[in-house]
Formats: sequence, C-alpha cells, structure tokens
Amino acid sequence: MERYDYALYIVTCFVWGTSWLGLRMQLGTVAPEVSIVWRFALASLLVFAWAAWSKQRLHFGWREHVLFAAMGFFLFSTNFLLFYNGGLVITAGLLAVVFSLASIVNFIIGIAFMGQKADPRRLGGAVLGACGIGFLFWPEIVGTTFNQAVFVGLGLCVMGTLSFCVGNVLSARAQRQALPILSTNAWGMLYGTVWMTFLVLVQGHAFVIEPTVSYLGSLLWLAVFSSVIAFWSYLTLLGRIGGARAAYATVIFPLIALASSTLFEGYQWTIFAVIGVVLALAGNWLVLGGGKRQLVNKGG
Repeated sequence: MERYDYALYIVTCFVWGTSWLGLRMQLGTVAPEVSIVWRFALASLLVFAWAAWSKQRLHFGWREHVLFAAMGFFLFSTNFLLFYNGGLVITAGLLAVVFSLASIVNFIIGIAFMGQKADPRRLGGAVLGACGIGFLFWPEIVGTTFNQAVFVGLGLCVMGTLSFCVGNVLSARAQRQALPILSTNAWGMLYGTVWMTFLVLVQGHAFVIEPTVSYLGSLLWLAVFSSVIAFWSYLTLLGRIGGARAAYATVIFPLIALASSTLFEGYQWTIFAVIGVVLALAGNWLVLGGGKRQLVNKGG
C-alpha cells in the first residue's frame, strides 16, 4: 500500500465510522425513504458535477445502464432503507458492527457463486462472526421477554448487509470493465434516488424536510461525506488494492461507531457486548486474512 492508499483508508474508516450516528439522527419525523431520496439526490448531483469537472465519460450504452440501475438498487438505496428501518430500534454502534459482517457475507457469496475455496480458517472466522452478533444481541432479544422489535431490526440490518455485498460485486464488475468510478457512482446514485422516489409515491409519504440543525447537519454529512467522498474513497481503494485488503475497513470503523455511540447515545456496555464485539471483529479478521491472495486476484 502507498501513502495515497493509506489516506483513502483513513478517510473511509473515519467517515463511515461516524456516519452511523448521522443515520440515527435522520430518524423520527421524516420517513426513511424520503431521507434517502434527499441524501442521494444531493449526492448524485455532486458526483455528476465532479465527474463532469474531471472530464469523465457520462454517456454509456444500455448494458452499462442496466449495471448502474442494479448498483442503484442494491448499493445506493435498498441497503440504506433496510438499515434506516433497523436503526429505529438499534443503536448506531451496533448497526456498524452488523454491517461489518459484509466481509463474511462476501466470503459466503464467493463460495456460492465465484468458486472460491472454503478454507478452514475463513470458515472458522465466519462462525466466530455469527457468534459475535449472537452475543451482542442476546440480552436485547431474549432478556426476560422476547423483544420482537430488536429481532426484526437485526434481520433488516443483516439483509441490508447482503444488499451492500451484492452491490459490491456489481461495482467490482464495473471496475473490471474500466468504467470510470465517479460516473458509475453518479448514475448508480441517480437510479437509487429514482427507486426510492417511486417507493415514497407508492407509500404516500410526504416529501418534507425536518428544519432542525441535527437533521440538516446529518443530511449534509451523509450526502457529502458518507455518500460522495467515502464511497469514492472505498471504491477507489477497492480497485487499487483489491477487495480483501480494502474490506479491512469493516474491522476498524465499527470501533469508531461504537465509541461515538457510547459518547453521544449513552450505549451501555455489558459483558455480552464486549464478548460479541471481540468475536465479531476477530471473525472478520480471520475471514479477510484467510484468502487475501485469492480475493485480490479476482479484482475484489
């Protein structure tokens, strides 16, 4: 890794580590679908402007637009919708830990669809990661009575992680086709905005904005930094050093998210939480380190 790669890595970890708190600040008055429309409508405009200023190609054939639309569905809308709804009952730090399972889900996708080998070290990492999430949420789900809301929220976050991983595969395909990253993201975000707008209209939500400092501030942070800068940093890093090493960000930014959740949300640590975080991050580390060469050779 060069200095530029480390800079991209630091930006990705810090911005995504703090974005989960911003996501939670979006919840309340405005429907999640509407917040996602505002977020990616603004983000797509900024990325289109950036791509035009950089003189990247913006005109593509219908096959590329099918790929962009699929990325918009999985990477720039549906996964966020699932996490926004999961965030109604789950703290920012725990959202990030669940999302960190992306490396494990990518490993499973690689075995199922890309012919990757299921070596023992990475299988053990997957089991550790799953056990870690179980420890994290065991007290809230079981407790004295079954907490259905937390269980459903966890399920939504797991499905959101799966959606992100599918979008990751599509993004890697776009980079293998030498499609410019900014243009690819711009079109993907636009298609994701169109999809969310359709859902808003079907569900009859009002296109409103909450006129508060917390909502507007978090919207700008999520649109400009989390959606534009961090996505560009991560996908650039993915193309430069491969998916295996780029995905180590999923081990780092949950720690930042948990720290911010402890400071600003009053997240209460328990022995179950400590064990769960250690197991989840250790599982990620084993999965990512177990098949580095194979994943990098496949281009992420």
